[in-house]
Amino acid sequence: MAQYQNRNRFIPFRKADIIEMCLADSMLPAADHKAFREFCHILECLFHFEFHRQLETLKDNYAPFNPDADTRHLRPCSTEEKQQCQQRLVAAMTDILKAGNFRQITESDLQDALSEESLFKIRLEVDFDDFEEIIFYCRGESRKEEIQSRFFGLRKAPFTFTNYERVVVYLKFREAGYFEKKKRKNLCFTPGSTVIKLFRNVPKADLEMLFPNSEVRMKPLDKLLIGVPAAVSGVIVLMTKLSASLLLVFSVIAFWLGLSDKEVVINQQHLIVLGAGLGTLGGYIFKQINTFKNRKIRFMKALADSLYFKNLDNNAGVFFHLTDAAEEEEFKEAVLAYYFLLAEDRDFTKPQLDNAVEEWLDDLYDCRIDFEIEDALGKLERLGLVERDGAVIRPKNLEAAKAQLDQIWDNYFTWHRPVSSPETAE
Repeated sequence: MAQYQNRNRFIPFRKADIIEMCLADSMLPAADHKAFREFCHILECLFHFEFHRQLETLKDNYAPFNPDADTRHLRPCSTEEKQQCQQRLVAAMTDILKAGNFRQITESDLQDALSEESLFKIRLEVDFDDFEEIIFYCRGESRKEEIQSRFFGLRKAPFTFTNYERVVVYLKFREAGYFEKKKRKNLCFTPGSTVIKLFRNVPKADLEMLFPNSEVRMKPLDKLLIGVPAAVSGVIVLMTKLSASLLLVFSVIAFWLGLSDKEVVINQQHLIVLGAGLGTLGGYIFKQINTFKNRKIRFMKALADSLYFKNLDNNAGVFFHLTDAAEEEEFKEAVLAYYFLLAEDRDFTKPQLDNAVEEWLDDLYDCRIDFEIEDALGKLERLGLVERDGAVIRPKNLEAAKAQLDQIWDNYFTWHRPVSSPETAE
């Protein structure tokens, strides 16, 4: 069985397209096309029902923490109940993310992101101690290239970076007591809250911008761009506009310290000169502070603009995206595996089936993936659509497969009615 370390498991086609791709391949006789569509339809309904239950589980366990809820609670949850809900929520999210072919971003990946150069030329700092739990997942990893301007636009050079098509963020803040001990006030987040977000097209080097407590910091180059002109202009101001004021101040200090015997008499003209000098110095300092603040505001705006267009959903809304993504992936994997077992007139082992699907997508659609053969066969076996003969895997024919799925669907909604007696019937 082929193993691809640098290939995604995500199948980048809609489930409706996968059905059309299978039928367009002409390995399945035209007479079976209608039956195959019917098979796909009932299989889709089964998966939709199963994932609907998982969606409800996510919503129920997130309800005590949902900051966007517009419904009332019957009773307040105890601390122990909230902890249990939190544990079940993380477990359910992990299952749905794995089903959607997301992979977890490790702590090592996050550390790499902090050390790599940002595409937005922004330096961010994140206090990881603010969080009780941090979980990042991504899907659709690829290498991209952009042209970046350097040296004030005088030079343009290609910049290659790792990009994630989808990133899911789960963050649990520490309780209020932690921040009270640290004497931190005016927080931009709610202590003890749980934040769930979904983003698109996030460069790996900019993962830190997804943290709600990230703060913009000046890069060394930005400090030089502000500091050097400030120092030069400061020297000019001191030598030209403040020389008279400085001479007066130094003379007074020298007389007070006994370094000079010449008494300094301060008249009205001297006070005017001194006031003008202090005013000039204050105006200069105020201007430099504003320059620093304005540059920081521009950085924060660039960060906010980027997040505005990258954010797909928040909190409970993320569950709908993830459930739909998982449902699509499960369906596509099962259909592709069943189609090849059904359409090709030969016996397949698991490694052969895995390679057949991957080569078919690569050759016909230039799509290189690491097909999840274990998951695909696991679903087909659970539904009773394939049988094993040693290492060989054989599918049920279309009519038998449809009957099998129909029976599973009927048994989802069975209940036993009591047999009515003659007296009851009357």
